[in-house]
Amino acid sequence: MNGTFSPAPGGAPLLSQVRAQARMEALLMLRNGEQLLLAVVIPLVVLVGGLYAAERVDLGIDGKPIDVLAPGVLALAIMSTAFTSVAIATGFERRYGLIKRLGASPLPRHGLLLGKVAALVLVELLQVVVVCVAAGLLGWRPDVSVLGAVATWLLGTAAFGALGLFLAGVLRAEATLALANLVYLLLMVAGGVVVPADQYGPARDVIALLPSGALGEGMRAALGQGHVDWSALLVLACWSLIGGVLTARTFRWE
Repeated sequence: MNGTFSPAPGGAPLLSQVRAQARMEALLMLRNGEQLLLAVVIPLVVLVGGLYAAERVDLGIDGKPIDVLAPGVLALAIMSTAFTSVAIATGFERRYGLIKRLGASPLPRHGLLLGKVAALVLVELLQVVVVCVAAGLLGWRPDVSVLGAVATWLLGTAAFGALGLFLAGVLRAEATLALANLVYLLLMVAGGVVVPADQYGPARDVIALLPSGALGEGMRAALGQGHVDWSALLVLACWSLIGGVLTARTFRWE
């Protein structure tokens, strides 16, 4: 006969597990000074530095530099958090055994992925507010496509988050740290994320197929030209699928 206080063993519903994981991940990211540097400080430095350079050097940008740089910096902020921060944090979580302990819990692999992506969205909301306020003070008056901006943001987060988890799941923590930072720097400089792919000459078609190039083009279309870049969304959707499949098949808990 079941009593009032009879235990009910078993895992919590998946949604509750994902929500708890997302809350923990977001708090850990916000408490980490290095993560905040990647999430907020570097994008703001790129925004202000790019405007300073545009006043003194012809960067080949059509129209007002702020109208091109602000969406690109938002894309950079998404990439820095969704890819670099996730890869480094997850790599060291594996090294210290935290991921192994999560593997012994009822949280499945796809639940871990969903929890991390949800935490990314929360942190990125903070980034969007900070960058948009700074850009607005610098004279940015965007022509917005809400559908395009939200779709690009979510697909970009999913793509880079999955790729970051894939990197952290197959390499040692030190290798993940080095490679994630290297990839981040290369994509920031030559990945079409801050400035349009057209600025890269013959390489523009290849850059547009990179997740960084698609994210940058999608943001510039949605927040600079007021329309949806469906080709960029398709590229990001493909990278999301590729990253998700690779992570699900290769991620190791230790």
